[in-house]
Order: sequence, then C-alpha cells, then structure tokens
Amino acid sequence: MTATEATGNGITARYRETEAERLLTFEGETGTAAIAQNVEGYAMLKVRPTADGDELERYYGFDMALDHAAELLGTSPSALPVPEAADDMGM
Repeated sequence: MTATEATGNGITARYRETEAERLLTFEGETGTAAIAQNVEGYAMLKVRPTADGDELERYYGFDMALDHAAELLGTSPSALPVPEAADDMGM
C-alpha cells in the first residue's frame, strides 16, 4: 500500500480518491489548498482553496500546481510534503 498522508514543515498533506477525482489536500497554520485530477489520472490538474472549493486555475504539470498550492499556503513548493500515492499526478 502506498502512503496517503505526509507531514512536514507544519503542513499535512492527504491524498484520497473519490468516484470522480484524485484529491491532494494541504492543511497548514496559514490555510488550505487542494489539487484535483480526474480519477483516470490524465486530465489537467485543478487548484482550489479547499477540496470542495471553486477552481482557481488549471495546470498540465504537477510542479506548477504545487507552486500555486504553496502560494495559497504562503510557503515554497519545496516545503510541501507529497504523499507517495500522489507522486504521479499531472500529465
């Protein structure tokens, strides 16, 4: 089984799958952010303020989505922990 949760730099990341989406959510002291992709794993990544929030932007690459999520949390992309199960998100 691959890891679905990771913690580091005061941020907790959780990965889960719903019927329609793969979701990677981040929660820190300064806020939250979410990255979503269709469950098949081939569509663009959607960045949201929360898992259920309105879409803010779409990206092809996981790195770009992480950059935007880090901006929402007020940190650098390298500070975001990424669970093993979410490593393959993006196109």
